[in-house]
This record gives sequence, C-alpha cells and structure tokens, in this order.
Amino acid sequence: MSQSVCIISTRAPYSGQAAREALDAALVSASYEIPTSLLLMGDGVFQLLKGQETSDIPRKNLSAMLQVLPLYGIETIYVDQVSLDERGLNVEDLHDAITILGQGELPLFIQKHSKALNF
Repeated sequence: MSQSVCIISTRAPYSGQAAREALDAALVSASYEIPTSLLLMGDGVFQLLKGQETSDIPRKNLSAMLQVLPLYGIETIYVDQVSLDERGLNVEDLHDAITILGQGELPLFIQKHSKALNF
C-alpha cells in the first residue's frame, strides 16, 4: 500500500481549534504530495454549511481554507451520511465538491489509507 492519509474531522467549526487543526493537517500532508483525504463526521459536517459568518466571534472563517483544498490536490471532501441525517442536514445546505459515504462505506474508506488522523 502506498502512503496515504485520511484526516477525520469530527468537531464543529468554531467550538475550539480541532476543526482548524484538521484542515491544517490536511493541507500540510497534501503539500508534501502525500495523497490526502478529508472526512467529516459527527459535528464536523457543520464545517460545510453555506453562509457561515464569523464577524461576531474571534475565529477565522474556515470556508476560505476549504476553498483552497483543491489547490493542494484535495479535490473532494468526504462526508458521513449518518452524521448529516442525525443533524437534519441536506446536501443542498453544504458546499460543493463533496462525496457522501454511507455507513457501510466508512470502514472500507478509512482502511484504504495507510494512516488515519482523528481530530
């Protein structure tokens, strides 16, 4: 198996530093030309909501970071369908360039990577 990394982000975008650290890790990994996937699960799916505004809180908007992922070779963001369902979110609520993974697909998706980092 060639080296590849799956970054799993499970935290809401502005509840702490974990979501930003996951995006940073994905960008660093991809910048070294390591095939990198970003998987959003749990409250991490909230990172993809359209129309996020952070002017009232002391945090940078993560949407800008999501938009530069393709420049680093991360063309799609993988999203857990169960997490979307549990939070009442629809694909229409989210940014583009995502691939939805069903519950049965998650273990196989993660296993195809040589490393998985959970944030």
